[in-house]
Amino acid sequence: MLVNIGYGNIVNMDKVVGIIRADAAPIKRMIQVAKDENMAVDGTCGRKTKCILVMESGHIVLSALLPDTIENRVTGNSLTERSSEDEP
Repeated sequence: MLVNIGYGNIVNMDKVVGIIRADAAPIKRMIQVAKDENMAVDGTCGRKTKCILVMESGHIVLSALLPDTIENRVTGNSLTERSSEDEP
């Protein structure tokens, strides 16, 4: 199942292990380590990273959308999706 993670970027959700908020210090360190090892895919288009998607392969995908927004897109709940996407 392909899901838009913001700004025209699409991820195969069948390969996602988890979706994590990016505001905690350990997660920020995880992002830096992944970038240093060329295991990070930046899908933020220059915006602030709000969540990361951890893939089966060990890669992480950075997204500027909130985890709730991505969850709503996966489950098909479009009622709260619009308000979350309009965040600065």
